[in-house]
Amino acid sequence: MSTSEIKVGAHVRDADPLVTAAELEADVVQFFLADPQKWHKPKPRPDAEELRGSAVQVFIHAPYIVNVASTNNRIRIPSRKIMREHATAAETVGARGLIVHGGHVTKDDDPAAGADNWRKAFAEAHEKYGGFDTPILIENTAGGDHSMARRLDALARLWDAVGDYNPGFCLDTCHAHAGGIDLVTAVEKVKAITGRIDLVHCNDSRDEFDSGRDRHATIGTGKIDPKLLQEVVLAAGAPVVVETPGEGQADDIAFLRAAL
Repeated sequence: MSTSEIKVGAHVRDADPLVTAAELEADVVQFFLADPQKWHKPKPRPDAEELRGSAVQVFIHAPYIVNVASTNNRIRIPSRKIMREHATAAETVGARGLIVHGGHVTKDDDPAAGADNWRKAFAEAHEKYGGFDTPILIENTAGGDHSMARRLDALARLWDAVGDYNPGFCLDTCHAHAGGIDLVTAVEKVKAITGRIDLVHCNDSRDEFDSGRDRHATIGTGKIDPKLLQEVVLAAGAPVVVETPGEGQADDIAFLRAAL
């Protein structure tokens, strides 16, 4: 993808994504299909056909509570179910991917068990349902020493487990910075592991490098060099979504687009 073809947009409220996209002059929108903190199956959207037919690219973010890696049956099993339900619902709005956090295990668990739980989730989906209706994009996370996708070695272990199912990857710049991944070489090193970056969440960080804290900031107001964020976007060559405070999103989009 040439730099002029890279699409830039934002995570928006789910009420009327296309209206917000027009207001922000966004090429891409990302939103939730249900409450991100609850185990709710998405309801049909009256604007599904309009979203499918729009020139605006659509991505859906899975609920935050999804933790496919968990060794706790009460979390892992509903996580698999809701991930599948959201992937199916995402297809109805023409989504290009369902973003799912890598998840974590507890300090008493072997991290390899979490990676294997991800493998089992993909295997189950393929064996029972022929795969997911929308590509699953696993996102790197900011904190936790037992996370599946915080540090590069953990990401490599996860991809060793799920790589045969060819999942997608979403690189979050705030999460990488807070998680201890140097953004100067992040794209190169992530692609060496995953073979791909399908989406970039371009966010500044309110906290220092390797803080483990997931607090997004408007570009230029946090701890990441804005020029470095532009360079990550250029190197990744994938669609870009800003998940920054709403009042600054239009400026963030314009800033990133200027680099293209």
